[in-house]
Amino acid sequence: MADYKVSRSGVVLEYEATLEGNAWIMEQLKTGEVEISQVFTFISDDLIEKPTQDEIDDDSPFTYRFRLASAGASHYLIAGRKLGIDQDVLIAKSGVEWRRKLFVAERNISIFKRISKLIPDAEEILIGGKRDDAIPIEVFEDLIAQFPNTYELNRYAEARVTNIIGEYIEPKRDFRAQYEVYLSKRKSPRSDVPLQAKELLTTEIEKFQLVRDTLKAWLKAGDKSEDEWQKQLLAILPLIFPKYIAVIEKLPIEDRYTTKGKVIHRQIDIALVDVGGNIDVIEIKKPEQNILLRKTRYRDNYVPTGILSGTIMQAEKYLFHLSKGGRASEDKLTEKYKTVLPPKLEIRITNPKAMCILGRDRKDNGHDAFDEGQRADLEVIKRKYTNMIDIITYDDLLRRLDNIIASLKRRKNHGLDDTGR
Repeated sequence: MADYKVSRSGVVLEYEATLEGNAWIMEQLKTGEVEISQVFTFISDDLIEKPTQDEIDDDSPFTYRFRLASAGASHYLIAGRKLGIDQDVLIAKSGVEWRRKLFVAERNISIFKRISKLIPDAEEILIGGKRDDAIPIEVFEDLIAQFPNTYELNRYAEARVTNIIGEYIEPKRDFRAQYEVYLSKRKSPRSDVPLQAKELLTTEIEKFQLVRDTLKAWLKAGDKSEDEWQKQLLAILPLIFPKYIAVIEKLPIEDRYTTKGKVIHRQIDIALVDVGGNIDVIEIKKPEQNILLRKTRYRDNYVPTGILSGTIMQAEKYLFHLSKGGRASEDKLTEKYKTVLPPKLEIRITNPKAMCILGRDRKDNGHDAFDEGQRADLEVIKRKYTNMIDIITYDDLLRRLDNIIASLKRRKNHGLDDTGR
């Protein structure tokens, strides 16, 4: 059990273990540091008084008193290391009640660690006082009150599970509706964007940053086979293009046109199914330089390389044969892949499109790989096929992720909805 003793000279944390005994505290201090109350980290020098060896051996009750904060003119100062962060924390001497909730939210979430992550470049975290960079006490108290509690976290978890499996089984309760009702009731009076919304946006930002950094690391790591690139990209493509809910490899199609009177059974390497059951095709090639445009010009124009032309032709043939399958092909594919599709979702072949991912338009050092004329001609090539094929470079994927991250950060920092309000 922890208690806070506030005096003119500072704040002392008094702690007595209630279940596991006290001996473990001194054992950990001997090796370096000890974590107290699941948020504070102390070293031996922070201890005001040590138990005797007999008290340690007997594991008898002992109240450990740690120096938590020192007193300044207007604030108490907590060294950042005691909270596991880089910044020191200054808390105003008046207007603050020292209690566990000042530092720890539900499920032992460190409040100051969360704040520290949001302002990593700040030299210190200031609570209360007259400085312009201080967080007002009432705002900080509101933040503590708005931190997600156990009930909310449970409702959120149930809502997420419902979102994932709700298409496969019918849940006994509508957890998504329960979570929305709860959020509508629990709204901060001082912010247009509830804290929990900012927490969710933070999670989304971290997710897309991880995807972007992972893709950058893959591009930097060096050469891989085409199969390896396909497997790696398929792991993150549903995150970059969330409208797709299923990936199908080796999708069978029938070629009735290459040889008259003969059906040739072919396979599309990779197909994607969107939330409406519509099927699209994707071609993934390696992220090589110099495979998009020929180095020499034809009649003052930059034209596609054989690799780009071949990839486009392959995608066009896939789309042609896929579109000729008709309703019978839709029914056959729906039955074949029903285990990877949500219940009652049927595959539809309705003006399918292709996505071709290949090549780089930037060098490894980040500079443009093309001059102005090359960029213009590449854009002409892309737009020529845009009604049925999206030609995407690996740098296009990185830019897409950067834009998603920037948009999420803008919404988080400024409290704007998707309409800009």
